[in-house]
Amino acid sequence: MTLIQPPLMVTGGIHPARALRMMVRDLSRGSQGITEGGDLKVRSTPTPGPGVRVGNGSAIIRGATWGQGSYTQYNSGDHLVPIAPTGGTGRTDLLVLRVEDPEYEGSRNPSSEDIGYFHVIPGVSATTAAPPPGMTAIALARITQPPNCQTITNAMITDLRTLANPRRERRVRTIQTFKYSSIPSSPTWQDWPASAGAKVDIDIPYWATNAAVITTLHGLRVAASVNVAFRNVLGGSPGSDAYLDTDAITTVSRADITMVDHYSFRQEQRGTTQTLAVQSVRLDVSGNVDVNNTTTLSADVDFVEDVY
Repeated sequence: MTLIQPPLMVTGGIHPARALRMMVRDLSRGSQGITEGGDLKVRSTPTPGPGVRVGNGSAIIRGATWGQGSYTQYNSGDHLVPIAPTGGTGRTDLLVLRVEDPEYEGSRNPSSEDIGYFHVIPGVSATTAAPPPGMTAIALARITQPPNCQTITNAMITDLRTLANPRRERRVRTIQTFKYSSIPSSPTWQDWPASAGAKVDIDIPYWATNAAVITTLHGLRVAASVNVAFRNVLGGSPGSDAYLDTDAITTVSRADITMVDHYSFRQEQRGTTQTLAVQSVRLDVSGNVDVNNTTTLSADVDFVEDVY
């Protein structure tokens, strides 16, 4: 195996198409899949019938042969893909975005035929999630029809899209000191320590579909035996409960509490600023919990992009 000449980009050189495809492969880190979470979504047609539609979007398709490189392909508007009806038995089909480059497979003519196209592989197993080996393609959806079916509904479509390079971004916010605030005696959930400012504004990236949220209050001052629950509230949605139960402690001491949650963001929440707050509730009336100038709060939010 020798080096492919000339390297990109050399003035006066003649660069083969493969060199550009290898650049796409390198820039995409050898990954393949859709570009953003909503790309190339497969849905039923507006009036359900014997076909599906593939929405806007783009993708990277890695060549099945080493040295082939990767292809880029995009779709503008809904593309209708016919799906053959079933007879007396049901059937599962695999819908893929395929690139059939005649240099490596098939005999399509790039000047007169589509080289990139949506392709239906009929009669696959009910668990098939990838195109067959040797085919340059990415899976978009699996369509499972019952017997004697001529109408595809969304319930028959299994989304198989994956992101080529999902984005991820971690943000950590801290509050390092608090004004003195004692937990209220009310047995209902409420923002606390709200008066001391235990709230942070979180900018949700426009591409983020979900996030892991870890919030910790360090150095709570605990007096005697207490039983208190805490939880995160992000964008008005409460998380799971975390409990601080000191049982038989009779002296003043320090304690930490950590709340761990996973949030999924609706489309209207992406690209907005949402408030992350801590709420608490007393589970009994004994003892006391307070924050003061030695208490800190850390909010660790790990945003992740996924398909939707």
